[in-house]
Amino acid sequence: MTEPTHVGDGQWFRVALGVCAIASVSLSPTKSVAQEPGHTHNAPAGYGRTVVRYEPPDVTLVGMDGAKTALASALKQDGPVMLQFIFTTCPTICPVMASTFSAAQDKLGDDVGRVRLISITIDPEHDTPERLRDYARKFRAGPQWLFLTGSAEDIDAVQNAFDAYRGSKMRHEPLTFLRAAPGEPWVRLDGLMSATQLVAEYRLLTAR
Repeated sequence: MTEPTHVGDGQWFRVALGVCAIASVSLSPTKSVAQEPGHTHNAPAGYGRTVVRYEPPDVTLVGMDGAKTALASALKQDGPVMLQFIFTTCPTICPVMASTFSAAQDKLGDDVGRVRLISITIDPEHDTPERLRDYARKFRAGPQWLFLTGSAEDIDAVQNAFDAYRGSKMRHEPLTFLRAAPGEPWVRLDGLMSATQLVAEYRLLTAR
């Protein structure tokens, strides 16, 4: 099997900017309620930052090993969680987002073992556990990085809970969600960012 080409963080960020221009992604303002006043900072140009409380649905998804995984269990860990919605045949923003997670694994240093990364496909009919395993290998996913699929109904429910559902996988937006611990609000990052910026957001979140 041909090994994937690893691109530096700065190079990926330049690729991300090009992808944004090509895809012409429209980033709409966050529509979720229960935003946390006073818990924001000025995010760098390129992505927006909002602190929001979400209530993920009680659904059971499927991991890339084929085992059933309750979303509540995947999210209920003592340490921080980073979450994205992707699909494996996406030619534009998803590879950039996955590469950001991949590079962040290295930049997290000793913290990588306490952070759970979760990528949930929005194309469950195509993204079988086997395809997710291939995708995970392509992006050097470590043991702390989960890839989940499931029924279309359950996947839609999860997207709706995070105000990420846009009616079609071709209209999805680049979104990353961070949470410090169970019961804490989520930091919603709208747009593409470098791994350096993502880890900086993580450091800001966990420094409180």
